[in-house]
Amino acid sequence: MTDKSQHAFDHREAIAHITKDDPRLAALIEKSIEFKLDIDEEQTPYESLLRAIAYQSIAGKAAAVIFGRIKALGTNGCCPSPQELLRVHPQTLREAGLSAAKIAAVRDLAQKTIDGTVPTTEAAQKMSDQELVERLISVRGIGAWTVEMFLIFRLGRPDVLPIHDYGVQKGFALTYRKRRIPKPKELAKFGERWRPWRTVASWYMWRAIDVAGKAARKIGKNTGAAKKRIATKKSEAVKKRSVVKKHTGARKRAAVKK
Repeated sequence: MTDKSQHAFDHREAIAHITKDDPRLAALIEKSIEFKLDIDEEQTPYESLLRAIAYQSIAGKAAAVIFGRIKALGTNGCCPSPQELLRVHPQTLREAGLSAAKIAAVRDLAQKTIDGTVPTTEAAQKMSDQELVERLISVRGIGAWTVEMFLIFRLGRPDVLPIHDYGVQKGFALTYRKRRIPKPKELAKFGERWRPWRTVASWYMWRAIDVAGKAARKIGKNTGAAKKRIATKKSEAVKKRSVVKKHTGARKRAAVKK
């Protein structure tokens, strides 16, 4: 991740850098749509992270309904302020669709926003990526991946590589014709060549899945291990048939002798 930066950067300069001596990435970008980050300038870090918690591990439409219910708890159709959220009874949040773990997470987010752990938009823009990661993962329910999404899609930081994101991993495997999903360390090492524009490269890894279409289904987690298990089972089945055939033949010979 980079030092302090704003979200306004020249994506054309970034593309020229990351495609230099990389024909496969250049080919992907040629087939894909133009790079664009849809950033909600009005959303505060607190609101962005509140939404992220509501959306965790839930399908998009269901999550949108739940988040809509949470927003309805605020005044004038806006997200409830941290102070308002802390005044909401946990049962009300439960009825809105939040699990017990998420209720604890949003309440911790509200408290840490009030005490200054979660920065304002202005303060966040002055902080480095690493400073924000270290600060925000102290909030219950917020991990490195959630902060990385915040850095990309809210602050528009140019040099973020979500090495644990399955979409980025799968897009990498498709783009560079790998037989398996890369390990995070492998992706991080390869991604060094994309600095200081790893966000743009990551964005195109997501697009690689769209470009690949049905072919993307061929890439899965632990593909190599799965194939090895299948081969082992086939080998065991062959051995079993061989043993059964051997014993059957022996019994027939014994019967003939009698």
